[in-house]
Amino acid sequence: MPNNLKKLTYNFEMPALGMGTWKIGGRDKRNYNNDDQKDINALRAAIDSGINHIDTAESYADGYAETLVGQAIKKYSREKVFITSKVAQSSLKYKDVLNACKNSLKRLGINYLDLYLIHWPNSLIPLEETLKAMDELKKQGLIRNIGLSNFNKKQFLEAQSYTKNKIVALQLHYSLVCREPEKRGLLEFCQKNDVMLIAWQPLQYGFLASIRNPLQESICLKYKKTPSQIALNWLISKKNVVAISKTNNIDHIRENTGALGWNMDEEDIEHLRRSFPNQESVSSLRALA
Repeated sequence: MPNNLKKLTYNFEMPALGMGTWKIGGRDKRNYNNDDQKDINALRAAIDSGINHIDTAESYADGYAETLVGQAIKKYSREKVFITSKVAQSSLKYKDVLNACKNSLKRLGINYLDLYLIHWPNSLIPLEETLKAMDELKKQGLIRNIGLSNFNKKQFLEAQSYTKNKIVALQLHYSLVCREPEKRGLLEFCQKNDVMLIAWQPLQYGFLASIRNPLQESICLKYKKTPSQIALNWLISKKNVVAISKTNNIDHIRENTGALGWNMDEEDIEHLRRSFPNQESVSSLRALA
């Protein structure tokens, strides 16, 4: 793997920048009119460019996104790519988790996941039951690490209490515009508890890919970087934060790699945190998805 890795004190590391797969192959169901080869080419371009973390889920296109990821990665050695997938909110009973993981592995064409996340909490299924299944998957070697997605602090701590394995990652909506992880103390929680925060939608559905304000313009000029590169680097310059961004535009993929290999100055990170305009909560942004 290239040296864009970020590490926890605990024995866990993952790439600072990854490729998301939401809407690859379809949305909730497979889109039979989708340009599958374009998506496969984009995934391969990302890996070839050094973005070798691929994030997917069993619910994306009803599993078809995983199938396309599997086709994209089969030309690479398994060690070259870091693969994250997620078990769906409806599949959190013990046997369902085991079956979901095995089905994901089959679609992906691999024999283990680097990271397996609970996609969303489900109050109707005991969390203890779900974590018992995650522990079993780790015991069997089908997953290397356990993580959560879209959990709050209370839910995270409850999940951790049910497993002797460390929960190494928490995936959240986080960007220059969406600051819920800061407002709810989740960024600080991850940094203090040796947990990796994986930021999804770091470019805010493409909103942050162009200059929209003088502050953004001044930072771009200072670092000689594009708005997308600044938005991504603002996240990955932070302790215990990585990001995943989805695009099937190969030029944009290559542009995103310009966010790697350097760190923004702390004073600029803080200036953007305090002063970037149009900051919102996640609830008011979901309509954009």
